Amino acid sequence: METITDIPVQLTPGAIAEIKRLMQEPGFDNSQRLRIGVKGGGCSGMTYILGFETPTEEDQQFSIEGIPCIMNKSHELYLYGMQVDWQGGLNSRGFTFSNPNASKTCGCGTSFAV
Repeated sequence: METITDIPVQLTPGAIAEIKRLMQEPGFDNSQRLRIGVKGGGCSGMTYILGFETPTEEDQQFSIEGIPCIMNKSHELYLYGMQVDWQGGLNSRGFTFSNPNASKTCGCGTSFAV
């Protein structure tokens, strides 16, 4: 596992506030890190991953505003420059992804193609 100084993704102030809120929940496992990544599947071919997990040897570590993050080294190719936001409104609630590397996205906003 390596620590990098160049942050591959951005979190908006709204996303940072929501992630920090989740980290303050009772029973949160402080050994886990925020995983930002991708996996195969979804409407457009790849789906975003955003959740708390234990780091592995395949991960690189970085920190955003005090939030410890991990990303599989091979995922940076797909995610470099991506921005994660939190929408808390009535019509759309949840994390959204704005990825400059995506050639195609789907209506749900969680799937993309490169």
